[in-house]
Amino acid sequence: MKVDIKEYAPGSESAWCPGCGNFGILRSVNKALVGLGLHPHQVLLVSGIGQSGKMPHYTTANVFNGLHGRPMPAAIGAKMANRELNVLVISGDGDGYGEGGNHFMHAMNRNPDLTYLVHNNQVYGLTKGQVSPTTDAGVTSKLNPEGAFHALRPLAVAVACDCSFVARGFAGEIDHLAQLIEQGVRHKGFALIEVLQPCVSFNKKNTYEWYQDRVYKLGETKYDPTDSAAAFQKALEWGDRIPIGVIYKHEREIFEDYVGVSQQTPLVRQSIDPLAVEKLFEAFT
Repeated sequence: MKVDIKEYAPGSESAWCPGCGNFGILRSVNKALVGLGLHPHQVLLVSGIGQSGKMPHYTTANVFNGLHGRPMPAAIGAKMANRELNVLVISGDGDGYGEGGNHFMHAMNRNPDLTYLVHNNQVYGLTKGQVSPTTDAGVTSKLNPEGAFHALRPLAVAVACDCSFVARGFAGEIDHLAQLIEQGVRHKGFALIEVLQPCVSFNKKNTYEWYQDRVYKLGETKYDPTDSAAAFQKALEWGDRIPIGVIYKHEREIFEDYVGVSQQTPLVRQSIDPLAVEKLFEAFT
């Protein structure tokens, strides 16, 4: 049965600021899921804490909202138990690159079949605008009057970790971002999609206009996303020109195949024998 965008109606009223870049990301996610022909019951959205972490509540799907920086372990566990689910993990730059930076790197290394959306507004928006790992050098706030030191370039980290799909979108380019999300969900393996997202309340530098003057689409150039050396250089490009599109992709073994669950009946479909736990209890007596 054809999927209707109305199936992804908001689950609750939004608490985002008017003009927040999260609105564009939400529209892109809904558009992509419809484009993929996925009904809400086929999708699991897993998020941490932050303005980005609220997004699963503003659409319709299965939802797990966990601890700050810790959505990844829950998402991997869900995918291992039910590989038929399409699992999208939602983080912000603080949640994903700061609090959850360790999970970020190990997930890329293991290559589970997940799609990871990182809303990068370059500040901790929920807690009043502290600098985050990706805040541009020298940017100040009331809480950081000395200015940010040096910005992390997470996409370069992802290429170095041999992440099998690395892309970047912009919240002001909804159709382009929706296409990236569709590609990420179709990709077999870990797909990182960073989204440049203006924060209209706490980031007065990286505005919609600032990005619109700088972003360009890799798909409109002769760029080859399978060239890892070129991808590393492209992932570091930031300033007067900022690339959006697929930066790096290649195929490699996924975690589910390595541990053998791909060939087994999904755990969620297996029957439960309550008496089986008796052996475990006996082992401790």
